[in-house]
Amino acid sequence: MWFTSAERAPRPRRAYDASMSVMPGRDSLADGEQPVLTLRPHWRVMVAPYLLTLVVVAALLAGEVLIPAGRDAGAERLAVAAAAIIALMMWLLVPLLRWRTTVYELTTRRLRVRKGIVARQGRDIPLSRITDVSFRRGLLDRLLGSGRLVVESAGEHGEVVLSEIPHVERVQSVLFQLVEEERLRVGREDRGIVD
Repeated sequence: MWFTSAERAPRPRRAYDASMSVMPGRDSLADGEQPVLTLRPHWRVMVAPYLLTLVVVAALLAGEVLIPAGRDAGAERLAVAAAAIIALMMWLLVPLLRWRTTVYELTTRRLRVRKGIVARQGRDIPLSRITDVSFRRGLLDRLLGSGRLVVESAGEHGEVVLSEIPHVERVQSVLFQLVEEERLRVGREDRGIVD
């Protein structure tokens, strides 16, 4: 899913379309760093939780109908409803929050991964350390427009696999171009040439 923000960053002069998305939290960017893309995992990660929700609701309705009328029927119905609410929280709310709080951010200087519902985890990979960018798409990925982005970086962590990336081929191409531009920029700085 691509996001846009009411506040637009100035468009850098690049061959890729920087208007695809503007990332929130510009205060965490370094000097001279511009936002390029902000992504969440593809919507398909929520299909199974929604289907489980339908099953839980159907089971709840069946349980409510099948409980015979009687003295303890109210307590039994309340117990079935409580079990359904707990199941919905586990099978729908937690995956929804996990999807909502997982963000892949691409700037002109780094790739940022942020995730976590209560405790947040983050990882930044400077573009200058990225050695290879590739993607993998299965048949279902091709049909739904998603895939896995594989980013190899120099250092101890090596390979980072970002699953369920929407428009993965386009993201791979933008990231590859940004890596090349960062290498050129660092090379110019090393030679003492200022933009």
